[in-house]
Amino acid sequence: MTAAPARASRMATLGAVLPMPLFVLQPVLRRIARRITREHAEVFARLGPHTQTGFVIDPVDFPFALFLRPEPQAPDFRAVRRAHLPAHEARISGSFLTLLRLIDADVDGDALFFSRDLVISGNTEAVVSLRNALDDVEGSIAADVAEMFGPLGRIALRKLRQAAHASPPTEG
Repeated sequence: MTAAPARASRMATLGAVLPMPLFVLQPVLRRIARRITREHAEVFARLGPHTQTGFVIDPVDFPFALFLRPEPQAPDFRAVRRAHLPAHEARISGSFLTLLRLIDADVDGDALFFSRDLVISGNTEAVVSLRNALDDVEGSIAADVAEMFGPLGRIALRKLRQAAHASPPTEG
């Protein structure tokens, strides 16, 4: 294991052991949702009826999951405890680095699914619509989010990208 994946693995293990107060994340996630809504309105047009769909995005190596309802007028993006997931129609699970690669326009979602690095359940039509909408985004949503945090965000994204590229694919 190289240094970058080992560091990412230690961070994930630490995150699973230490309780994280989710209220700290909520304002940041709301800010991210508002920015994506403002800068990528085309995503919502591509989602069609699935803007009312509840998605659980589950970075399995984190101590929490994310809930997304991509409603353009009032997007809902928040951290949730796995034991208390809100009602949802679709779930997307994978390691944080796999999910990052997916939103960073770095890898084909179909390849991740068939390699079992990504697990989807529930309304697969909604998941495919979300994936297609993200694929159509010009640039990278991950880069847009990193930009919100200035130089530190760009450095963090660069390090995460290095870790994502250095980590071996999951064996299925």
